[in-house]
Amino acid sequence: MFRFRVIHALAAAALLLVTGFPATSAPGTLEAGFRNPPRSAGPHTWWHWMNGNITREGITADLEAMKRIGLGGAQIFDVDCGIPAGPVKFMTPEWLDMVGHAAAEADRLGLELCIHNCAGWSSSGGKWNTPEHAMQEVVWSEHRVKGPSRFSEALPQPPVREGFYRDISVLAFKGDSAERINDIRGKAAYDRRDRLDPDLSSAASSPIPLIGIVNLTGKLETGGRISWDVPEGDWTILRIGHTCTGAINAPASPEGTGLECDKLSKEALDAHWAGMMAKVIEKAGPAAGRSLNNSLIDSYERGHQNWTALFADEFLKRRGYDIVPYLPVLSGRVVESTEVSERFLWDFRRTVADLWAENYVGHFTELCHANGMKSSIEPYGNATFDNLQCGGQADIVMGEFWVAGWHVGESTKLAASASHTYGHKVTGAESFTADESRGRWMVEPYSVKSLGDRVFCDGVNRFIMHRYAHQPWLKVEPGMTMGPWGTHFDRTITWWEQAAAWVSYVSRCQYLLQSGLFAADLCYFYGESGPNDLVSRGGLRPAPPAGYDYDGCDSAVVLQRMSVRNGRIVLPDGISYRVLVLPESRFMTCAMLRKIAELVRAGAVVVGPKPAHSPSLSGYPACDLEVRRIAGEVWGDCDGVSVREHRYGRGRVVWGVGLADTLQGMGLQPDFSTPDEPGKERLSWIHRSIDGADAYFVANRAYYPQTIACTFRQTGRVPEFWYPDTGRIVDAPVYQDQGGRITVPIQFDPAGSVFVVFRRPAGKAPHLVSAARSSRAEAASAPVIRIVRATYGPANEPARTADVTEKVSAMASANAPIGANNAAFGDPSPLTVKQLSVEYTLNGKAKKAVIPEGGVLNLTGDSAVPMPDFELLAGRSGAVELKAWKPGDYTLKTSDGGSRVIRVPSGADTSELSGPWTLRFPRGGGAPDYISLKKLAPWNEHHIAGVRYFSGTAAYTKRFTLPEGFVQSGRSVVLDLGRVKNFAEVKLNGKSLGVLWKEPFRLDVTGLARPGQNDLEIRVTNLWPNRIIGDAQLPDVYEWRGNAIASIPAWVSEGRPNPNPGRYTFATWRYYNKDSQLPESGLSGPVTVRSVKRLAVR
Repeated sequence: MFRFRVIHALAAAALLLVTGFPATSAPGTLEAGFRNPPRSAGPHTWWHWMNGNITREGITADLEAMKRIGLGGAQIFDVDCGIPAGPVKFMTPEWLDMVGHAAAEADRLGLELCIHNCAGWSSSGGKWNTPEHAMQEVVWSEHRVKGPSRFSEALPQPPVREGFYRDISVLAFKGDSAERINDIRGKAAYDRRDRLDPDLSSAASSPIPLIGIVNLTGKLETGGRISWDVPEGDWTILRIGHTCTGAINAPASPEGTGLECDKLSKEALDAHWAGMMAKVIEKAGPAAGRSLNNSLIDSYERGHQNWTALFADEFLKRRGYDIVPYLPVLSGRVVESTEVSERFLWDFRRTVADLWAENYVGHFTELCHANGMKSSIEPYGNATFDNLQCGGQADIVMGEFWVAGWHVGESTKLAASASHTYGHKVTGAESFTADESRGRWMVEPYSVKSLGDRVFCDGVNRFIMHRYAHQPWLKVEPGMTMGPWGTHFDRTITWWEQAAAWVSYVSRCQYLLQSGLFAADLCYFYGESGPNDLVSRGGLRPAPPAGYDYDGCDSAVVLQRMSVRNGRIVLPDGISYRVLVLPESRFMTCAMLRKIAELVRAGAVVVGPKPAHSPSLSGYPACDLEVRRIAGEVWGDCDGVSVREHRYGRGRVVWGVGLADTLQGMGLQPDFSTPDEPGKERLSWIHRSIDGADAYFVANRAYYPQTIACTFRQTGRVPEFWYPDTGRIVDAPVYQDQGGRITVPIQFDPAGSVFVVFRRPAGKAPHLVSAARSSRAEAASAPVIRIVRATYGPANEPARTADVTEKVSAMASANAPIGANNAAFGDPSPLTVKQLSVEYTLNGKAKKAVIPEGGVLNLTGDSAVPMPDFELLAGRSGAVELKAWKPGDYTLKTSDGGSRVIRVPSGADTSELSGPWTLRFPRGGGAPDYISLKKLAPWNEHHIAGVRYFSGTAAYTKRFTLPEGFVQSGRSVVLDLGRVKNFAEVKLNGKSLGVLWKEPFRLDVTGLARPGQNDLEIRVTNLWPNRIIGDAQLPDVYEWRGNAIASIPAWVSEGRPNPNPGRYTFATWRYYNKDSQLPESGLSGPVTVRSVKRLAVR
């Protein structure tokens, strides 16, 4: 095995690319936008205004800080989360003035603002919403009478909430069997049950005859009294009505808390809009629709709704029959037959879902558009709606993901699918959300880079950071929190200014991922049932084979947006697919089946079972006959067993054949693949087509370096590497074009990523197809590692700890560092901080290592990322140079059959910069002005408390000497900082080289390093916990309610200096105590300068 890296020949002059944006190409080109992305490509952030603690100066400082590091905008939420109340009450004139000020300041700064449509984050509630306009559910009472007799009484009152109740109907029927429909709460839309088909597995023995139901509604008098001559027999009278569900928005201040609006009524949403958004827009003035250009419905958590005042009319319009005789079914009773009742329930749920999408999300978007704004939505939650259908109604569809890995591949893929299939450019995500155990100022860019890259590969192309807590105070750090929630991403974190480097990386990624169109082979239609959700990749049936990407789609996309062109299923916006995959259901409406027949007849390939029934009661039983007739034409004798394919028109249907076989049979090889090698972590990838070019974003999930041969379904074009961390664009010097696919070996840094872009014809000139190094001496000295035992879980809790010995052994076989994270080992103990414990032998010597979650274990004992064996430099003229960091025989082969061996007897010259080092600290942080270090070591291990507990930025300085031969012409010089926690800003000989925020902490300093004396400054920034734990060593001076501050101290709110000697921090939430473990901090090194001669390859 070999390790190599590709570098541009001019990399020595590209030091400023580490963080800042380089000089651009010609304006308007894709390269220019990538190197220097517009602000529209920047990430946004949640911006939480915490329970009335808001100031104008804090708003200005927040927005200016956001602009300074390259954010594109913010989303305003007014929330509570246990923070003591401040003076600016929600929706008061003072609060509205703050919104107006924020909109004006954002307009001045060129930032975008979005605002949540109510207080809290879920969902659309407020004090202005009356019970009449609140969420409604069907309720009933039952009364039994015996006839013949005269009945003249008040019927029992059904349940009432918020003092509101309205009758729907009064129905009577003879007898009342004890038979009930199973899971009626789910089937009647009181609880969410996804993808429910009618259950035809059993038949009721004593159903209520439809003809025997007597409608007494016309006899209902005030107070619920009816007068009726009861016929002979035992009768049950159902008084059916609707009342509020009682749902309120949360988590909001008392001033912002009220009833959730009716999600199935446009009239109710209009009233809710008038209660808040109309006033906000009026106060924003000319900034409304300009800087304040978006409103949001966040993730839904307020429960079910299954009725609205006009529901019966809507049902009749959509389903073609009267709902009233079937209302007893909502109580679990069987009307006419089990099949009829199940079909009615399917229609009922479908109507609820349709109204939710049209009258809530769709109308919300209409209201936004009427005010020059866009709508955003996270279309998932615990109510009975169709997720993709709701997502399609908004302008910006959003998912979410947590630093623990939750929701990755679920809501993120859902959001991307809705965006792609409905033609939206931007897919957002509430990004890097954390709970109390994982946030607490410990999340930093490198720790979540692999996670973020995976989400990019789900199709998300706008991070909206969770979260930024508004900082109302100018001189308090770390200051305001969002209680227990979120990654701390505020201007008061230690690394806010350094975050600009990470934001540059994210912006470059998002620029390309927002360009062009998503490229995928498969589209999964997830069925017509309501409610519905797109399951994650692992839950799809049939499962998508590795190397093929997909979208999910809902009914409206198939019915209204799909057509066929040249054998591809195409959407109006340009996205296309090779195969449409149907759900594993035998139910399909006639309208949908006619559309499927149309697509197949036009040339589509459709995979799925032959429909046998309509799920609906509309048109029953004739609808089933029509389904079987059309299915007979399209599927023919295909039964999924003996016959598995049938041609119809220019297309075909496939049933019972694995998707991999189907795709291979179409001559469609995987779009992306890698060899299956033991110990190799999987890569994440996504493919976009951009103005004739094809761009693949490929990311290393592992926190250790990997060299992997990546194969793309491309041919005849030169692969280029576009590096989003620097903006550097180079040709791949090694690739092989064979069999309609191009294989490119890629050296990935830990959690590294790159865009591989195909846009230029390859031409006829030979190119390198392989490069390898062999070294007998090194092979003989390779370390021997044996894993004895490995566990992953909370410390000292064996019941919640997983044995991961086998997994660690597989990783160890690659002699690579091992990341202690849920992505590698699963999550044996959710909501707790875990550790990886490994007992092993290294060259026969017993060792043990304990690594906290998020850390990295290197079994060989190296503290820094190892250098690659060699690097290849691709020059713009086509020349390639070799930098051999290690000795050995280098074999290079070319596409014309040529081969060359370059023998390198010695590798790089190396100089370790040992002590002494001077380390200077800023004043006011508890540390001494400076210390002298004989040896580099973590701050948290220092004997001086002020160093041990320091949080912030401190500067290492050193003067060192390099010999003439180190920096002579034709050589490359690299400065390697070794181990750094957590950010490094490097200045060499007075030249600033930018911010390093991820491993390897390494820079090419060719042309800047000079013979003789060199002056080096390394500014290192760590995280807040060290200082907070240091402050906790003193007696507590604050009152707490659990972990929440009980009240804001006067010195904080009045802007006075901290009156507590020895305390340097204040925060509104307590995450640490005096015994908490100090995180590793500072520069541990070793700091090394390496020099190597560049050798011409061709």
